[in-house]
Amino acid sequence: MQSLSDNQQISKSALLAPRIANTEFVAQVMSSREIAQLVGSRHDNVKRTIETLTVSGIVHPHSEDEWSADAIGRPRATRIYRVSKRDSFVVVAQLCPEFTAALVDRWQELEAQVSAPALPSYAEALRGLADQIEQTEQANALLAIAAPKAAFVDQYVEASGSMSFRQVCKLLGANERQFRQMLLDKDAMYYLGGVLTPYKPHQDAGRFEVKTGTSEHNGHAFSQARFTAKGVQWVAGVRAAHLLEVAA
Repeated sequence: MQSLSDNQQISKSALLAPRIANTEFVAQVMSSREIAQLVGSRHDNVKRTIETLTVSGIVHPHSEDEWSADAIGRPRATRIYRVSKRDSFVVVAQLCPEFTAALVDRWQELEAQVSAPALPSYAEALRGLADQIEQTEQANALLAIAAPKAAFVDQYVEASGSMSFRQVCKLLGANERQFRQMLLDKDAMYYLGGVLTPYKPHQDAGRFEVKTGTSEHNGHAFSQARFTAKGVQWVAGVRAAHLLEVAA
């Protein structure tokens, strides 16, 4: 009869064998636990963020159970998620945009481990260094765009209660046409009677509020979707991830 630790090792090996056997696939995914370690966040907070983004259709993770033993040796399963390179940027941008550069570095390490290329020539090494500097500069520029997720956004929105589409564009330094198209592409908003309207899951999540009323000038009824403080924080992270995708 095998010991508990042997059983745990077998279960874990059997679970991960298909992934480890394909090294190319391993390089293309990152676990929720590794993301938590990278950004210094609790694993359950990272999983909660992934689950929220999954419900919104923004990311598409794979889930599996990670086995370990509790304090008295009983087997215990912990659900973890594995996300693609693209989805990992979305998750980190939502959690802590300031760690995006660290995520870029980590992906470069993972891809280098899998490809294991021959030693580059001097010219190739210089070109690689230049590319890395360029990527770092791009990441830093995007982090500056993502900065509204910090206290400045909280203070600004708390003072005004909520923000209009145009106010959010101005706050994030975003082009209105491109920002509108991003919201449509990400299934965050749609046109209803010619009015940009949030999808119900996003409204239920507290990211938008819809104000209705009647115009004093012509008596026509109107509605306007406004971003809440939570919505501004959310869309700042989504936009940062979107810009990283475009720049990649």
